[in-house]
Amino acid sequence: MTVREIKKMGHPVLRRPADAIEDPTAPEIKALVEDMVDSMREAGGIGIAAPQIGVSKRVVMFHVPDDDAPGNDPETRRAVVENPLTVLINPTIDVLDETEVDGWEGCLSVPGLTGIVPRYKKIRYTGVTPDGEKIDRVASDFHARVVQHECDHVDGILYPYRMTSNASLMFTSEIEHLEAPPTEEELA
Repeated sequence: MTVREIKKMGHPVLRRPADAIEDPTAPEIKALVEDMVDSMREAGGIGIAAPQIGVSKRVVMFHVPDDDAPGNDPETRRAVVENPLTVLINPTIDVLDETEVDGWEGCLSVPGLTGIVPRYKKIRYTGVTPDGEKIDRVASDFHARVVQHECDHVDGILYPYRMTSNASLMFTSEIEHLEAPPTEEELA
């Protein structure tokens, strides 16, 4: 339908919890989802949340990574875009494994930057589709990371807020100069 401007870190809509949706099947929600798809594709993302296009509603979407996706590298991200798109309205997350795994993340609302973010290894996520169907899935590794990242947006959280050290925050154009990810000592 419409490609909307992606709101950047600092915009008020990205800093507050989004509003729950009473009727996931409402026509305005279907229109919102279409705008989100168009905006995400135009920006080259693998996921997006409604607040990122300026709408304070609890809607997220993401391409589902393969179970064996190696991580958030450019090759994986390109491959993931070919996978099915999941739309979650009023999403919830339950942690199934308290183990946190560090991984690189980027964000359409924090353009040009990337950083190492700890995320839970295994989660269960639930929500409702725009057709009113319930979704209840278990995800681990990169799939779990993608879901947690997108769901953070509807809670007013961007990935830099989750970083345990700013030492890994860098421009995506400079990541190619890394021979290896920073060590724990370098991040301290």
